[in-house]
Amino acid sequence: MSRGAGAGYDRHITIFSPEGRLYQVEYAFKAVKASGLTSVGVRGKDSVCIVTQKRVPEKLLDHASVTHLFTITKTIGLLATGMTADAKSLVQHAQEEAAEFRFKLGYEIPVDYLAKRLADRSQVYTQHAYMRPLGVSAMLVGMDDENGPQLYKCDPAGHFVGYKATSSGLKEQEAIHFLEKRMRNNPLLSYDETVQTAISALQSILSEDFKATEIEVGVVSVADTNFHVLSIEDINHHLITISDRD
Repeated sequence: MSRGAGAGYDRHITIFSPEGRLYQVEYAFKAVKASGLTSVGVRGKDSVCIVTQKRVPEKLLDHASVTHLFTITKTIGLLATGMTADAKSLVQHAQEEAAEFRFKLGYEIPVDYLAKRLADRSQVYTQHAYMRPLGVSAMLVGMDDENGPQLYKCDPAGHFVGYKATSSGLKEQEAIHFLEKRMRNNPLLSYDETVQTAISALQSILSEDFKATEIEVGVVSVADTNFHVLSIEDINHHLITISDRD
């Protein structure tokens, strides 16, 4: 960043620059992209799917221990894109919120309310000098009894909103443009179409033909309301279907 008229304004999270910007919050958004990963979420008529890249940075790491998909409750999943350590903190807070809601009210927390609680916490982090924004963008998926499949995204600034399809990470704009074109004529996707659209979006923008071990896919559907991560065999089946179709 140029150290001109705004010099010093990027050192304090609670001070606006003369242009009305909070540089530390902007840096948090850059930290999400700096992870080098791209994630995609797609909501169909009876299911919702989240997909992200799976990179194991060292050969000696246990492949099974590297993940960006987390289970918050039986029916709610979270996909974190950005700094892994910040993601773990956010996931722990989400699990605590869900458990406290269940304990106090006797039923599972709705996806939209959990997204609101996470966003509220992130927004508070932008107001205090002794805190810093979390460098992570979170997608929440789940099944609502009244409204069906749900897909929400929370950003480091504390903004959350529901989506039909969205993306986070390094090439999120390219993925969003792809999804806008793909879903314009067919917004009510079946389960297989939902999963394959999400995978296709990731393959298209990254210009890669993934192996089943190079991506992670999490789904929730009307048929199975529990959040679960697809097995290597299931992912491979969808990859073959996409390859044959294209």
